[in-house]
Amino acid sequence: MVQREQLADFLRRRREAIRPAEVGIADGPRRRTIGLRREEVAMLAGMSVDYVVRLEQGRSSQPSTQLLGALARALRLSEDERDHLFHLAGHQPLPADGVARLARAGLIRMLDLLGDTPALVISDLGEALAQNRAALLVMGDHTGHRGDRRYVAYRWFTDPAARAVCPPEDQENHARQLVADLRAVAGRRCGDPTVTGLLDRLQAASAQFRRLWEGHEVAVRRADRKTFLRPGVGSLLMDCETLVTPDQRQRLLVLTPADAETRERLDLLRVLGTQEFPADAATTPLR
Repeated sequence: MVQREQLADFLRRRREAIRPAEVGIADGPRRRTIGLRREEVAMLAGMSVDYVVRLEQGRSSQPSTQLLGALARALRLSEDERDHLFHLAGHQPLPADGVARLARAGLIRMLDLLGDTPALVISDLGEALAQNRAALLVMGDHTGHRGDRRYVAYRWFTDPAARAVCPPEDQENHARQLVADLRAVAGRRCGDPTVTGLLDRLQAASAQFRRLWEGHEVAVRRADRKTFLRPGVGSLLMDCETLVTPDQRQRLLVLTPADAETRERLDLLRVLGTQEFPADAATTPLR
């Protein structure tokens, strides 16, 4: 049962408690709004301004768990606040595996602090949970996938477009690294139906995956150098550093330019913005 008045009050107060700079929005001298504007929350959450208004006025229908997750990310809610949001909206907080699909609040704040440095939060299965704007420019938006396409390995082995943006000479090595990392996850999460189900579907869908899986290579990916092919600017050679949470279920991936040429091309990307790139650019492979 939706507690509309309480939900509206909670969302309004959390919006007012966030300073624009905390989410990478410039706080100009003429700004009169306390905290974030409704249109800013809508932008961060990927929903319409009208829906945010109706939520804050207690006039909305019951929001879905997907919308609640987007609002939790946009408002930088802690885990306790996120659970409270779900209760107010008439949903039970997500089970253990579902909670892992929402980026930890502390990691989201780190994304904000990294500013122009591309960074994202991914699950141990390679699902993008949150990205900062700089990461969107480098690799496109990976947070909107559904079903098995949430997982980078599934996209890589079942969708040719996911491989087309990786240099051909790097593709075999990248595939091996994806499988070796999945092997390590499967060892840690032995018997987890989410993991075993994904592995079964991958083996059924891809002969290449079956071949690499039989090799039983294991390697947790912590640091790497990767080339991203981007329309309009060419190749980006990036050093990838990974920070892992204590439970190893979420990772903060930070990308830094590996040479001066890439730094210049990143500057060009910031000027061009996301509107310059087609939707299929979002298939750039993650780690």
